[in-house]
Amino acid sequence: MASAYSTRAAEYADALGSMDAVHPSDRQLVDTWARTAAGRVLDAGCGPGHWTDYLRGLGLDVRGIDIAPEFVAHARATYPDTTIDIGDIDAIDERDGSLGGILAWFSTIHHEPSRIPVPLAEFARVLRPGGTLLLGFFHGTEIEPFDHAVIRAYRWPATALSAVLDAAGFDIIETHRRTERGHRDVGAILAERRTQ
Repeated sequence: MASAYSTRAAEYADALGSMDAVHPSDRQLVDTWARTAAGRVLDAGCGPGHWTDYLRGLGLDVRGIDIAPEFVAHARATYPDTTIDIGDIDAIDERDGSLGGILAWFSTIHHEPSRIPVPLAEFARVLRPGGTLLLGFFHGTEIEPFDHAVIRAYRWPATALSAVLDAAGFDIIETHRRTERGHRDVGAILAERRTQ
């Protein structure tokens, strides 16, 4: 996956790597989540870094990680005041319970259904009890692969993804779905790290 994104990192960053390309509904969701996030925050799978920098601009103590070195290089050059490192959401280099929030904005879409518990368990591990996760995903009526512009991705019903989050130790706070003509259905889940 890293090599697939590395090959098209410049193209992706040009097309989608700025807040100007963000849907207003997505910005509102992230803004609302960010206002409640307490403590250090991770932008997990940050890509070209625009969300990481945006969260820093909101006053959050945030760090972005991405597995593609080209994305990290672009992000560091574009947002020199924002902390962005090479990192894998399947093995996050943070201590247990050290974070107050995680933004995982479409960063788990390429995980096969049998593998998606891995990053979700990592999110649960590094979040403190009561910490929150905002997860963006492609919505569908069933779990199914589709041809993404970079590499195969998966659609999920919110109920199915919520069940995997529950098993990983999260309580679901709310779910969102956006359907727009000419675009893939997208969803978001706001979840809280279970306190017990």
